[in-house]
Amino acid sequence: MGGFERVVGQEQIIEHLKNAVEYKKVSHAYIFSGEEGTGKRLLAAAFSQALQCSKEGNRPCGECPSCIQAESGNQPDIIWVMHEKPTSIGVEDIREQVVGDIQIRPYSSPWKIYIIDEAEKMTVQAQNTLLKTIEEPPSYGVILLLTTNADAFLPTILSRCVTLHLKPVENKKIKQFLIKEIGISEDKAELCAAFAQGNVGKAVRLASSERFEEMKGHVVRIFRNIGTMELSELFSALKELEQFKTDIYDYLDLSLVWFRDVLLFKVTHDANVLVFREEVAALQKYANRSSYEGLECIITAIDKAKIRLRANVNFELAIELMLLTIKENL
Repeated sequence: MGGFERVVGQEQIIEHLKNAVEYKKVSHAYIFSGEEGTGKRLLAAAFSQALQCSKEGNRPCGECPSCIQAESGNQPDIIWVMHEKPTSIGVEDIREQVVGDIQIRPYSSPWKIYIIDEAEKMTVQAQNTLLKTIEEPPSYGVILLLTTNADAFLPTILSRCVTLHLKPVENKKIKQFLIKEIGISEDKAELCAAFAQGNVGKAVRLASSERFEEMKGHVVRIFRNIGTMELSELFSALKELEQFKTDIYDYLDLSLVWFRDVLLFKVTHDANVLVFREEVAALQKYANRSSYEGLECIITAIDKAKIRLRANVNFELAIELMLLTIKENL
């Protein structure tokens, strides 16, 4: 599987890019915007490969010398811009790797393509330096900016680029991809897809995680019993949770899936729509005893825990507040 076939979902964007190649209506600057794991790098690689492909018809062909070079990362006219500082892309990075280099014509291809990953990290000075090239690019120049936050760009950059927003992918498509490409069971693929909330990269990461079953088992054990737990048991559960500290956001997303199942069963009374369907008895019990407002408070509490942790609030405090709120509303 190569080229655009590697990308799950994003059909409209793929169609747009394929048409740009076929009808020779290529912009000199694009922004691929979407959260981490949505396929920005795969899209950029496929588009670059298609642009440089030397065969007619459906591109990229995957067979011509340029495609073979691209797939091995050795196509000299597809340049991935590097940056030494982890938190910023400076003016020297852009000046040396893009602005200076783009004046040299392509080695062997119709285009010279520059891919800037994490482009939101460009300083204002770096963006202003790049802007001059975007405003007056050579005929063969194409610049692809990959970002999780297009709002970080100067308005002048935004106005001169074609912006393509990557959207969440349907659970069904992610599930099929995981079964086919990762080789996991249907039940596990369904849970990973639900957990990922449209993010293919996230689903693949969970599907490939050795700790997945352990994490899932812990989520089930805690939330199956949390309604009847004494406070001492709740604090013991909090201590246990520390073993998942490095995977805490994944753990919290699995927790969200559990309580969304409770809410879903309360609305539909249909076990077939549940992700944790093997736990239908526990889910039904909580669906019957919980109010809609209570379940909304629980889901909000889990989201708040994620926000607090990202803001560097103490781990124990953030999780303790979440567990107490969950218990109070069941």
